[in-house]
Amino acid sequence: MRQRNKSVHLLLAAAVLGTASAALAAGPAQANGETTLTADPLSTWQTDGIVWSMAYAKGIVYVGGTFSHIRPPGAAPGAAGELARTNFAAFDAKTGAPLPCAPAFTGGTGTIRAMKASPDGSKIYIGGSFGKAGPVGRSNTASLNTADCTIGADWKPTVSSTVRAIDVTDDSVYIGGGFGTVQGQTRERVAALRPDGTLLPFKATIRGSSVSNDPTPAVNALTVAPKLNKVIIGGRFTSVNGSLFTVHALAGLDATTGKVVDSFAGWIPSRSAVKALANDGTNFYLGAEGTGGGVFDGRAAGRLSDGAQLWKDTCLGATQTVLPYKGVLYSGSHAHDCSSTPGGFTDINNRQHFLAQSISDKTILPWFPDTNDGIGEQIGPRTMAMADGILWAGGEFTTVNDTPQQGLTRFAAGPDTGAPQVPLLSGASGSRGKVTLNWKASWDRDNGVLTYKIYRDGDYLTSVSGDSRYWNRPAMSYTDTVDPGSEHRYSIEVTDGTNVSGRNGPVYVTARN
Repeated sequence: MRQRNKSVHLLLAAAVLGTASAALAAGPAQANGETTLTADPLSTWQTDGIVWSMAYAKGIVYVGGTFSHIRPPGAAPGAAGELARTNFAAFDAKTGAPLPCAPAFTGGTGTIRAMKASPDGSKIYIGGSFGKAGPVGRSNTASLNTADCTIGADWKPTVSSTVRAIDVTDDSVYIGGGFGTVQGQTRERVAALRPDGTLLPFKATIRGSSVSNDPTPAVNALTVAPKLNKVIIGGRFTSVNGSLFTVHALAGLDATTGKVVDSFAGWIPSRSAVKALANDGTNFYLGAEGTGGGVFDGRAAGRLSDGAQLWKDTCLGATQTVLPYKGVLYSGSHAHDCSSTPGGFTDINNRQHFLAQSISDKTILPWFPDTNDGIGEQIGPRTMAMADGILWAGGEFTTVNDTPQQGLTRFAAGPDTGAPQVPLLSGASGSRGKVTLNWKASWDRDNGVLTYKIYRDGDYLTSVSGDSRYWNRPAMSYTDTVDPGSEHRYSIEVTDGTNVSGRNGPVYVTARN
């Protein structure tokens, strides 16, 4: 388990004397003590294309996207052991092993864009652009019976275009996308149906505007709060039920009628769209992307009951997926500038594709597994699902933590197996009987505070702790007092509290007389 950093602003002193810790003043939410998963990926099967969506039910993770095969962990494309899977695959949630449940989704553009399990886990509702689910014809949406991996016979609504979002309650299935009709009736970009496919009266008119650069509206994400009878929708639009320019990209709707109950005025600027939504029963969380200057690319949190904004970060780098878990908001993006967000970084000329933030105050926590941009639109991660305490992530990436891995990866609470890199040690004597050792702080993917153990003549001497990140590795030092004129050999190792790096040194220093 990874504990959050002891500083938000990383103002680490350049030198540390004696044995005192270099840990810094607590940040605004330090008392909450959030922990994260490890940043060490579990062995995971791969896809040969893009994973757009995932769902979890009864010990199984269902994966949907645009791909034709899955292959073993570590295997190159086309290697022995590949299994045919047409845009859909199922895996054991704990072991990651592939399962034989594998109906093909074909027709249309042949892709799955959204999946959600029913509350009882008996069905997976699936949306995208396809005309056939397994052996039966379907119109951009289908259901899967989890007990026997058969396509649901009752759920076969006719949807006129791509389904991009799904959420499910005990008695309703909400869908969002780019469609204009459902079951032959007008339903613009959002609709609600019974589990038997009966169209519900819920109705909202979702439109865009060429004036605001949203000529082709779509609902990209939605999340339902059944106890509040509310559904929150996000996407690319400027008008809901005729409310031109008073609603942009985000709206709260009455889950029965479709009437606007939260307009979220000012939340999403022009040229930005909402790409992801999730809720934990109390709050909801969103991810956005934009184009051009002054856009919103990051994450925000709001209260479900009244739509009040709790926080909003300022990171740049389009956010595609968000997932709240045990006080932490995990997200997938290509963040490259979080300089105005607590715990964040300036434009680092590269992209950080996974982030973890404190739900209480948006502080970026020290959890930095990473992918590359990958294929397709080169976004990186696209979707996340929590399954039996394991975070599954899918997307366009082809590497994870600089190692080849395509389409899928997983992270657990433990064990933590990654040690920090050992720092390079140097030393000199500037005054009588004094030896000053210097090194540059190391960093770790899932720990903010590291401890440096110093050895003199092979014996443990002292420890110095300090806060660091891969973009902020301050100079550190320790001054030892020895007999004038004596020669000593020093070495150093670093630990994250669990793993210990190799030892660097020895460095030989003679103290001045």
